[in-house]
Amino acid sequence: MKAKSDIKDRFVIIMAGGRGERFWPLSREKMPKQLLTLLGKRSFLQSAVDRVLPIVPAKNIFVITNAAQLPEVRKQLPKIPKDNLVAEPVGRDTCAAVTLGAALVGARSTTGVMAVLPADHVIPEEKKFQQVLSDAFDVAAQGQAIVTIGIKPNEPATGYGYIQTGNVLPAASGAKKTKTTFFKAEKFVEKPDFQRAQEYVNSGQYRWNAGMFVWSFITVTNGLEKHQPEMFAACQRWFKVANHPAKLAKVLAKEYPEIKKVSIDYALMEKAQNVIVADGAFEWDDLGAWPALARHVKQDAEGNAAVADFIHVDAARNIIFDARTKNRTPIAIVGLRDSILVQTDDAVLLAHKSQAQKIKELVKKLSEDARLKKLV
Repeated sequence: MKAKSDIKDRFVIIMAGGRGERFWPLSREKMPKQLLTLLGKRSFLQSAVDRVLPIVPAKNIFVITNAAQLPEVRKQLPKIPKDNLVAEPVGRDTCAAVTLGAALVGARSTTGVMAVLPADHVIPEEKKFQQVLSDAFDVAAQGQAIVTIGIKPNEPATGYGYIQTGNVLPAASGAKKTKTTFFKAEKFVEKPDFQRAQEYVNSGQYRWNAGMFVWSFITVTNGLEKHQPEMFAACQRWFKVANHPAKLAKVLAKEYPEIKKVSIDYALMEKAQNVIVADGAFEWDDLGAWPALARHVKQDAEGNAAVADFIHVDAARNIIFDARTKNRTPIAIVGLRDSILVQTDDAVLLAHKSQAQKIKELVKKLSEDARLKKLV
C-alpha cells in the first residue's frame, strides 16, 4: 500500500463544457462563464488550471469541453498539450464526462489517480485548497476509496446538494497522517428547502457537495462496472483508442449521442458504499448566477456592486456590470433596488435579483427567435 501518491501518477480532469446561461448577456455559447474573466485577470478556467499546476504536471491535466468552445479553450491554455483538450460531441451530463476522463487517464497510467474538478469555481485560498487536494490524492491512492471534497457550509444555501458526514476516519496503517480531516460519507442529499438547510448547517454534520471528486482509475472503473455497466463498457472501448486523438474523436462522434444522460452523483456517488469526505476547509464559491458576483466585488455604502462607471441617486443592492469594449459611457440609475444591470456591446440585461435563475429561460427564448438567436 502506497503512503503517498506519485506526482507522475496524479491526473486532473477539468469539466469545462457548461453553457453558463445564467450569466447572459456576457456568457455566450462559444464564450460561456468558465471562459470569461469576471474577477481578476484570468478566466475561471485558467484559474482552475493555475490552482492545480503546483501539484500536478501540465501533461497530466485534461480539459473536457465541447466543439463550440474548443478553439477558445486552446487559446486560453497554451501550456496544456493540445491532445489533452478534448471536445464532447454532445453534452451528456457529468457521468459520461467522468467516464471519458477515466479512459484518458487509464490509457496513460492504469495506476493513475484522478481528480475531477469543475472549471468555474472561485477559490481564493489556493494554498489551503492545494493541501486538501494533495491529501485527497494520497488517500485515494491507498486503496478503494472514492474521495469527495465537501465544503463546510457558512449559510443555509438551498442551491447546493449536501453530504451528511459520519465518523472521522483514522489514517490507514502505514500511511502518514494527513493535515486534512476525512469522514465517512453517510448520504448525499438533494438541494434542501431553507428550513432543512438551516438544520443541516446547525448540526455541523453536513458539507456542501462541490462536485469535486478524487479516485484511482481502478476504483472509478470498478464503481462503473458495479453500478453503471453500460458506462463501464463504453470506458473500455474509449480506453483502447484514448492515446489516438483522431480515432477517439471518431469513436466518440459515433457513440456519444447514444450514451445515457445522467449525473455522476446519481450514477455513482449516491450508490457507492466506499465514499469518504475530505473536509474542504477553504474559502469557496460556485458562481451560479449574477447575484453571486456581489460577494466578490467591492460594494458602495448602499450595497451596490458595480464593475462600471456608475453613478446613482437612491439606488441600493444592485449589481451593475459594464462589459462594453468600446464607447463605454457612464451608467446612471435612480431609485432602482435589488436589480441586475449588465451591458455588453450588443445587448442589455435588466432583471430583478430574485429572478436571476430565469435568465436561462430568457436565453431559450432568444435561441428560438430567428432575429435574436445570434445573441446566444
